[in-house]
Amino acid sequence: MHKTLSRIAVAGAGVATLLVFTASPAMADTDKTISNSHGWMKYYDDGDTFQVCDNNADGHGVTGELVQVYPGGATEIRLTLTDGGDSGCSARKGYNVGNGFNEQYEMWLSWNGGGATVKSAPFNE
Repeated sequence: MHKTLSRIAVAGAGVATLLVFTASPAMADTDKTISNSHGWMKYYDDGDTFQVCDNNADGHGVTGELVQVYPGGATEIRLTLTDGGDSGCSARKGYNVGNGFNEQYEMWLSWNGGGATVKSAPFNE
């Protein structure tokens, strides 16, 4: 009886592990948006493009950055987009977001009139 229960437990753990690993990649393939009271920045997964939009006619635009975050905390700006002073949003710009071992990215959105920067959760392809 004890051996049968052990086998069932091992099989159940294997199925649970399989479900976790098959669900994870599907969750990574999604669009992402961050925003503040002045605008937003969006990542379009299909095509790896980014866009920012200034929502307010306040004389200040918004700046969005795609930042690669390395182990240990070092960062490198990979793409910068700005919008403001006109109708509509910025044109989309592309950057091939990878999924390698050290490839973690964040989107950072700032209002050009000051204040805190909004940061996304880390992501990759």
